[in-house]
Amino acid sequence: MRIVMAGASGFLGTRLADRLRRSGHDLTRLVRRPSAGPGEATWDPAQGRLDPVLLAGADAVINLAGANIGDRRWTASYKRVLRSSRINTTDTIAKAIRQLPDDERPRALLQGSAVGWYGETGEQAVTEEGSAGTTFLADLCRVWEAAARPAEDAGVRVVLLRTAPTIDASGSLLKPLLLPFKLGAGARIGGGRQWMAWISLADWLNAAEFLLEREDLSGPVNLASPQPIRNADFTRVLAGQLKRPALLTVPGPALDLVLGELAGEAQRSQRVLPGVLSAAGFAWTYPSMEEALRAALRPGAAMAP
Repeated sequence: MRIVMAGASGFLGTRLADRLRRSGHDLTRLVRRPSAGPGEATWDPAQGRLDPVLLAGADAVINLAGANIGDRRWTASYKRVLRSSRINTTDTIAKAIRQLPDDERPRALLQGSAVGWYGETGEQAVTEEGSAGTTFLADLCRVWEAAARPAEDAGVRVVLLRTAPTIDASGSLLKPLLLPFKLGAGARIGGGRQWMAWISLADWLNAAEFLLEREDLSGPVNLASPQPIRNADFTRVLAGQLKRPALLTVPGPALDLVLGELAGEAQRSQRVLPGVLSAAGFAWTYPSMEEALRAALRPGAAMAP
């Protein structure tokens, strides 16, 4: 396929770009600086500038652009960055697609999103049919996904990648936990009964390729393991894999003090299931947390076969 990709320098984007190239696809990365070669093209999403010609004739466009959700405290200014870095990029791409003649439009847009769409689900298991939550992140996801509508209205197959936190030793969920857990300071959060949605890096990459090829699939797709896990069980499994105790608890108020509003996401219960992928026959490489952590933590692990 000929694929145009935004957000190719992020954690997931870098790994997906490498996978697509190894699979033999022709990949063009959208970059905000002057392009450094034929595999790059310059755009300016902050100003809504993207030459539609760059997308003409592509088989697919993939948009994973967006500032890191867990990178820092959610101050008012950083919340504006989180919104603009997602909405401006998505709006710019979708409108550029709409400007193209019918026979030159990409066949598919794989658009980034997150399971944060569902907000707090408590004990209820939710699939893609679940409604949007009422949290900041849920509202962000709702507006983010809506920004892709011009491409959908133009007849392009739009897949909304509602991604769960990704399990990989270098990823944002696992990486900051490894040192305290190795030191025996691993801790569950609050009561530990809240559900965690998650997905291994290998399965995320496999699912992205799967969705590129499945022309019958569109709309929201939960990229999450079929086996969500409670926080206390995740803590126990991770400590077991590292052969360390994990007897501590981080009280919610202490987390609030350190992380501010972001702490609410760490304490939120999200029992999210991959209804679309499961119904489509997607084969999971690491469906359980034990398998995913074992693969992520083994020496020289490469979770993206």
